[in-house]
Amino acid sequence: MAISEHLTEFHGLPVFDLFPEDETADSSALPAADAVAWRVGLHYEAARSFAECWEEFLALVDTQQVRAVVIGPWFSDDYEYTLAEPLAAITGSADQLPSLRALFLGDVTYEQCELSWLQLSDVTPALESFPLLEELVVRGASGDYEGKEGLALRPLRHERLRALRFEAGGLPAEVVRAVGASDFPALERLELWLGVSEYGGDATVADLAPFLDGARLPVLRHLGLENSELQDEIAAAVAGAPVVARLESLSLAMGILTDQGAGALLAGQPLTHLRALDLHHHFVSEELQQRLRDTLGAAGVAVDLSEHEKPHGDWRYVANAE
Repeated sequence: MAISEHLTEFHGLPVFDLFPEDETADSSALPAADAVAWRVGLHYEAARSFAECWEEFLALVDTQQVRAVVIGPWFSDDYEYTLAEPLAAITGSADQLPSLRALFLGDVTYEQCELSWLQLSDVTPALESFPLLEELVVRGASGDYEGKEGLALRPLRHERLRALRFEAGGLPAEVVRAVGASDFPALERLELWLGVSEYGGDATVADLAPFLDGARLPVLRHLGLENSELQDEIAAAVAGAPVVARLESLSLAMGILTDQGAGALLAGQPLTHLRALDLHHHFVSEELQQRLRDTLGAAGVAVDLSEHEKPHGDWRYVANAE
């Protein structure tokens, strides 16, 4: 399930691309600054740099009122260019964005750059520079190239963050551990695309203990531990996790969930209090799927069992890897 389309909505706002294909912004036809999520990014073989586009955004838009920003490609044709400098430009403008509540880093499709090739950097400054931020989404990780740092995060406390999502074909264990060691007292939604070891996803089920315990996430209502080659082991851990009792929704989607994991969910603590259980993209047999529907669907839980995949011999695959 490669990412093939750009965002059309973010943080409850329609996304407005400030720089269309011709790389010019029509200042006479701009929407109200607080009415859209502003998308700033480069197109293929763009003549300008991201820094130049960002400066034009700051000049054209009443950034005092901007509520959401979506960062598209920060490179034009060299996907080895990391996010470090573009992010420094963004965080360096924090005083011009006092109303910013949502930031999406990496609205990039597979045609522009494969998920596992996206060169991120330390994203801690995004949270440090915007203490009123409520939603942060980060797509990509990498760091495979010589001298490239790749995605990183340092443990921190953020008082206002309500939603955090990392999308990766391989999420580094150090990032997972940093999230677990951070204090997010207002966090309601946490989603981690853990990915596969081939692309740097080296987190273990033990690394997920802080999320499953939930002690540092007092108001968490949605947990997504997704896109993993360890999905059965994660399901078994979730089946007895204290945090589940206070969740409204749970996602173990996009991974290689099989009957082993589905059986663990059925044998574990009751999940009938959930509003939704997302298991889409899975390898669960028809028999176990029906048991999940009978047990949970009958109790009013919306169970998503779409995208029933078939293994290739003994090989099963996550939805988003390369």
